[in-house]
Amino acid sequence: MYDVAVIGAGIAGMATAARLQAAGLRTLVLEAHGLPGGCAGFFRRRGFSFDVGATTLVDFGAGGVGGELLETIGMPPLDGEVLPGYVGWLPDRKVTLHRDPALWADERLRSLGDTTAHRELWAFFDRVAGVFWGASRRGVRLPIRTLMDSVRALQVLGFRNLPLVRYLNWTVGDALRAGGLHEDKPLRGLLSMLIEDTVHATLDRAPLINGVLGVTIRGAGLTRARGGMYGFWRRFVAHYHHIGGHLRVGTAVTAIHGTQGNFAIETRRGLFRARQVVSALPAQVTARIGPSEVAEAIQPYLRRDEKDLGGATVVFLGVSEDDVAGQAFTHHQVLQDYDAPLGDGNNMFISVSSPGDLESAPVGHRAVMISTHCELTTWEGLTNETYEVRKKEAGGRLLALARRVYPRLGSAPIVHEIATPRTYERFTGRPRGAVGGVRMTLNNSNQHAMPHDVGLPGFWLCGDTTWPGLGTVACVLGSRIVANAVLGNASASIDGRRSAPGVGMLNAA
Repeated sequence: MYDVAVIGAGIAGMATAARLQAAGLRTLVLEAHGLPGGCAGFFRRRGFSFDVGATTLVDFGAGGVGGELLETIGMPPLDGEVLPGYVGWLPDRKVTLHRDPALWADERLRSLGDTTAHRELWAFFDRVAGVFWGASRRGVRLPIRTLMDSVRALQVLGFRNLPLVRYLNWTVGDALRAGGLHEDKPLRGLLSMLIEDTVHATLDRAPLINGVLGVTIRGAGLTRARGGMYGFWRRFVAHYHHIGGHLRVGTAVTAIHGTQGNFAIETRRGLFRARQVVSALPAQVTARIGPSEVAEAIQPYLRRDEKDLGGATVVFLGVSEDDVAGQAFTHHQVLQDYDAPLGDGNNMFISVSSPGDLESAPVGHRAVMISTHCELTTWEGLTNETYEVRKKEAGGRLLALARRVYPRLGSAPIVHEIATPRTYERFTGRPRGAVGGVRMTLNNSNQHAMPHDVGLPGFWLCGDTTWPGLGTVACVLGSRIVANAVLGNASASIDGRRSAPGVGMLNAA
């Protein structure tokens, strides 16, 4: 009997398990696939390590959300490159997205406009970002469901910042309209691609607070681990084992039954039992395999969010150093057309492994990932022949567009592979191949987000389909909230057993 079984070895699941193991509980992580990581995972080919989703870890420095995780579980600081920023390529200009706040403040005015309206908008964004990054790091919890949740939110925000709460009902587009900048194409273009990359929504649908946090994510610090996600997971899993945790890969969970104190987890490799369960799977999968009470509670959220699922296509390249020469930064985000819809190459992210990172690529070579968002329906209902043609066309388009940044890219690659939603469905178990959480809107985020506790004692949800949503930093923050709830519940259960007639005498004996 384990104290806690965590289902899913993505970053939310592994972070939750490591926190609980470090706190003294006996934990087990069950993962259907052969490797940990989920949508923050990796694969290896011919000496190259490729990130299948997230290529950087956010806020993993001292005092950050990720830094707090490492400190809590007793793991050394992240070994990797802290990115100084990256380059945004707009149709008619380049904008360097510096991590350094002073450099970024100068760059955005120089590149995007230095009017009073621009200055006021950026000052407003800076204030919102500062308050809500601080609230995230101090452990704000949403949706607010109890008096204690309200008290906690008030404590982390502070009375002085309460007026900002009114912007919970604003979109980023509302802020642009209020400042008279909604039709400013370069500004809209940059904000649009940054927000789609982090919030998966358009300017007029993205909640203002979430969008601003996405726009300012560089200031929280982006780190590419040595070896990419392969290097990160190799070290993280080793530490989890070192502190006594149990990870079973290749162990798909087929059903979960029972109640608090005695959950039965059925897998293709046998039955496991645990006092509490944390499902860090997509909510759609949890509804399929979880207890009926959980499935019933989740269904309204799933019906609401079905239309806001999205996918991605990615090109993975193992190339010579010469293919990526000539750029000071290793990460780039590219927008081709201000007026065209985002996705399918119009807004794509290029991530190149660091020079000298021999865990990512052999000597004299680099690993390259080119990714863009896409609609799921584009890839559904295809014959195998049509799928292969469309996959090749999509990969060729991304590579051709990436040559705006690296003209020689992919001329003679050692590795050249393409992933689509069908790939993600097969290798990460994401329903329909949807990646990340749902596209964030006013109707499904923050106070309207899916909660971690859906009403069955001892059963918890965690991951990118629950609050606070998608991305590595959100999943790590969610892991802290869920781990604290699990620990509190475990303590209450132990105290309850000790106060029962005869239990105290038995323990004393």
